[in-house]
Amino acid sequence: MTQNLQSGSDSAVTKAKRTPSSSAKVRPPEPNRWTEEARHELIAIAAYYLAEKRGFAPGHEQEDWLAAEARIDAAGASFS
Repeated sequence: MTQNLQSGSDSAVTKAKRTPSSSAKVRPPEPNRWTEEARHELIAIAAYYLAEKRGFAPGHEQEDWLAAEARIDAAGASFS
């Protein structure tokens, strides 16, 4: 078995490493691959920063959440 790994023949893995491919670009996950938990966390973080921008004035929690949700969904991170 060790001889097969060290033999001079090219394997498909070796060839793939040497062959440049335009499809080898790193891409972010597609929006429909986000979990509901990940979307919720992104919205919570965005809502926090919106509240921080307002100085954490009380009484705007729902407004912050809805605005954050709209921003995340517009950015393409919507859960389907």
